[in-house]
This record gives sequence, C-alpha cells and structure tokens, in this order.
Amino acid sequence: MATAAEYGHNSWELSVQVDQREGDEGMKFKLRVKGDLHVGGLMLKLVEKIKAPQDWSDHAIWWEKRSCWLLKTHWTLDKYGVQADADLRYTPQHKPLCIQLPNMKTIRLPVSFSCVVFKAVAEICKALNIRRSEELSLLKLPDDQKKKKKKDKGPESVFDEILNMDMNPVTACQPNLPQEELAKLFKPLTMEDKAAINAGWLDSSRSLMEQGIQENDRLLLRFKYHCFFDLNPKYDAVRITQLYEQARWAILLEEIDCTEEEMLMFASLQYHICKLTLSTEPLTNSNEPEIDEVEAALSNLESTLEGRNADKILEDITDIPKLEDTLKLFRPKRLTLKPYKEYWFVPRDTTISYYKNKEPANKEPIEQLHLRGCEVIPDVNVTEKKFGLKLLMPAADGMNEVYIRCDNETQYAKWKAACILASKGKTMAYSSYRTEVKNIQSFLQMKSLAPPPGQAAPDVESMEMKAECFVSPRYARKYKTKQLTTRILEALHNISQLSLMEAKMRFIQAWQSLPEFGIKYYIVRFRGSKKDELLGISYNRLIRIDMSTGLLVTTWRFSNIKQWNVNWEIKQVTIEFDQSVSIAFSCQSCDCKVVHEYIGGYIFLSTRSKDQNETLDEELFHKLTGGQD
Repeated sequence: MATAAEYGHNSWELSVQVDQREGDEGMKFKLRVKGDLHVGGLMLKLVEKIKAPQDWSDHAIWWEKRSCWLLKTHWTLDKYGVQADADLRYTPQHKPLCIQLPNMKTIRLPVSFSCVVFKAVAEICKALNIRRSEELSLLKLPDDQKKKKKKDKGPESVFDEILNMDMNPVTACQPNLPQEELAKLFKPLTMEDKAAINAGWLDSSRSLMEQGIQENDRLLLRFKYHCFFDLNPKYDAVRITQLYEQARWAILLEEIDCTEEEMLMFASLQYHICKLTLSTEPLTNSNEPEIDEVEAALSNLESTLEGRNADKILEDITDIPKLEDTLKLFRPKRLTLKPYKEYWFVPRDTTISYYKNKEPANKEPIEQLHLRGCEVIPDVNVTEKKFGLKLLMPAADGMNEVYIRCDNETQYAKWKAACILASKGKTMAYSSYRTEVKNIQSFLQMKSLAPPPGQAAPDVESMEMKAECFVSPRYARKYKTKQLTTRILEALHNISQLSLMEAKMRFIQAWQSLPEFGIKYYIVRFRGSKKDELLGISYNRLIRIDMSTGLLVTTWRFSNIKQWNVNWEIKQVTIEFDQSVSIAFSCQSCDCKVVHEYIGGYIFLSTRSKDQNETLDEELFHKLTGGQD
C-alpha cells in the first residue's frame, strides 16, 4: 500500500469512464497516476487495462467538469490541471448526429465531436458533396421552439423521419406539404422570434461537445453566410438544390417578406421544378448546358464584399454606357402630400444629379444624391406597370429617403443597376453594369403574371398538384383554389422552357433580389442609448433598425470598416469605420461572440478568389472570428 506521502505527492487514483461502441455498456476504471504522466500514456494505460479487442484509435479523453477535450497527448496531467477529483471519459470522437438539411430532410451521420465546428461542418459537407462548406454552419433551435414544433407536428410528421445516406436525401427536394401541414410549422412572425433563432448558431471555433451537444442530438445545417461563391451547375448540383430548398422554405414559412406578385412567381417556379423532378427523365449534369446566359448572369451575383480585392477594381472602362432620363421624384416630408414631380436625371460616378429640365446641363443641379452606402429598395408591381425605387441614403441624423419612379421596365432596369453599383462604390464603367441590367430585366419578366396576347386561358384541370402547396398560408387563405391555380399557371408561361437546374438557379436569383435577403436580426443596445434596437447583419452591411416601428435608422458598409474589437468583460462590440465613424453595442438576444463571428465571417469570405483552388486559410478565419471566453 502506498504511504500517505507517496499518495499525496507522487501518485493518486484517477477515475476514467470508458465509452465503447454504440450499444455496448460503458466501463469505469481507476488508475494510479502521477502528475507528470502525459495524456498519451494515460490512454495507453487504459487500453492495457481494458483488454478489449477493438480499435481505440478514434477515442480521446473528455473532461466533463471543465467541458474540454484533452487532445494534446504530449501534455502532462499537471499541465492540463488534472487532479484526483477529475472524472474523465475515454470516448469516441466521432458520434452520430441527426442533421436536418436545408431541404428539411434529416439524416444521421457520424461527426467529429472533438474538432472545432468549422472543421466538423467541412466533414459533413464533404460527405454530402457540397462545395464551399465555409458558407454553411450548424444551428441549434431555441428550447421553446423545439417544444412548439413537437407539439404542433404530431407523432407522424414527415420531418421526424431520419434517413440513411443510401436513400440519397441530399439531391431530393422535400415534397410540398398540404396547406394544413404547412400551417402547423413554426413561422417566426416577429423580429424577436427571428433574433431568438439567430442566436442559435454554434461557435465555429469550439467543438460540439464543448457547446453541450450530445450524440443523436438534432441540429440544422443551413447556409449561414449569404454570399454564394462560384455557383456552377456543372459541379454544384447538391449545393444548388440545397440552396433552392433553403430559399423555398424561407418563403413558404414567411421567414422573408415578399409581395403577392413575387409569391406567385415563386409558386410557378416551384410547380415547374416539381413537375420536372417527378418526370421520368433522370437528371444528369449532361442534360444541363455547361455555360449559358443564366449561368453567366448568376455568376455575377456572387455576393463578395466590394472594394476589397484589387483585381476587381481594374475592370473594363473603355465603353461607358450613357444614361440620362426624365424621371419622377418624390421626397417624403412631414405634413405634405405632394405628388411625384418630373426632373432631368444625370448619373455621374457614384452620384445622381437632377435638374429642372434637360436644357441647363451646365448649371448647378437642384440636388446631387450621394449613393455610396445607400439602400436600394425596389417598389415594383409589374402587373400594374409600377416601376419605382426607394433610396435610403446615409446622413448624420439617420437616413435620407427619396423615391424615384420610372416609366417602363427598360428604364427601371438601367437606373436600378446604376443605383446598385453606386451604392457599392462602383460606377457604370464597370462591366458588371450590363449584366446587372439583364438580371433585373430577367427578374421582371419572371414576375409578369399576364399571359401573352392571344394565349388561351390556362386549363386549371391540367395542374396535377394542389396550388395551395406552393404559397405561404397567408396567400393560400386569400384565394380560392381555382383562382390560385389560374394565377400560377398564367405565371408559368415565362419559365416553362427552363431546365430543372436553370429553374432552381432562377429561384435562387429571385430570392437574392428580395429586399430582406440574407439579413439576420439581433437585439442590441447601442452605446448611449436607453432602449433596445435591432441590428441587421447582411452580406455587405450592418443595419440599425428601430425595434418599435421596424424602420431602418442607418446602415454601415463592411467595406468601410477600419477595425473592430470586442470587450469580452462587458460584452461590447466596437466598430470603427472610415470618416471617423464609430459605433459600439452590447448584445441582448445572444452572446456577442455570435455577432462578432458573423461580421468576421463575412469579411473572411470577401478574401476568397477563384485562383485559390478551393483551399481556405482556416487560421485567418479563426483570427477574424475567434474570441475569448
């Protein structure tokens, strides 16, 4: 028997729980160890004592009390701080995890619970054949929403079924649900609900176990960062399908606002995609054109952060499009109902000047609108021939609001494209201007619900599926089945010639064109303020929103950020922008690490380029997004 001195200073008993393969009962061992024993030696002692013939190479030591893995096997117990009261687990690093994909199908996959979530997501995406794993992450639903979903869905919901990979769940679309089933699913109707969901993103720089995730827990795999780089139908069949599904469910569950006209456009695309998916012709990549106008246009929708890469600055400036027009302008002011007035508009660089008429071109304009950093919001109804733009321009006291009305689709497409480029600090000299115009015209054509002249009224009996399945509950309640069927079939004429992959890409493009696309909301309190406000985080900007009215207060572009940091003691994020603008806020609806990672993540993604050969600088990602506890 060891003496007291030996027991106290030289060695002690250490308790280790050993988890075996799934289904096998665990074992508990007590080992006499010294503080200078390294972790690898402890594992060797365990395996020798267990005497069980199995592969232990995936096992590692987990310290429950400290919630950490002892992965540095050359470290000693003393260096880790392990003492006699430490209950350790020798457990597999890879454990089964139930993952709900963007198409709402749930699969069970073995996932590393010991590596950081950034790497775990890369493992998952590799198994699913999804490129650009850095755009995705894992989301944990709030506990109150889990209870609501469980209560509402009932015991036999299609979402409860857990599929095996051999059932090919990643390329398939989830069938459209009957309207009564769709209505049961949770819809985040308030900003507070959305903020609660967005708080659930896992920390990319910590492991699953460190964040309290247990084996067979259910997590959501979603596209977290809405900047889809290098989308290519030839290589990204799974990625495009999952993107389409995430967009589709966001629209059906009213997680993003869209107009009635847009909802019917989305419905017609869904119906067309469903018909092609159910057709007898198998989908192969060879059926898709390698390069066409759709792919070329969509490649320019890659949401990179403008102004960051030098190679994007030197674009073709040899043929600058000329744009001058008579447009209608309205600047809303309190206690006034003045109508739109006509002016002569001339764009220059990142500004737009307007004059009383065309003649005094050399005179001073009535006003010059500075569009860099502004919000360009469409105000369009194609059916009613309404083609307007709402411009929200940053000002010292908030945002200046201006409405511009165009006469027709062509005029609208040109001016909207010019405004979008100017808001990003670009001019019409950029070659992407013409592509942007084509994208807008294509989008307007899809939104046109009126059948071509001379076309017979659609046969409502020809629609093999219930029309209500393709719209959100709010619009399903508004129309009778026959009315809804007619409107969806009328909209179908614009997209009926699209292939399956083209239709999905068009759906994604239309989703990206919505004003609220990609904005994640968090409840924060700005420094010096006594009330909570909303912070919207998009792929290229931060948005301050009044919580009581939902109105936009101001925006800040990522491209203007000089530096940012977090005071981890008081949980406050501080960001410095160009022109001596500085903001600071504390997070009320989540840990500030969630917001910090979102901002750093988008800035990291802006560094990607096609010549990187899909390799990522993981160290840079963690440098930009990692924090301290």
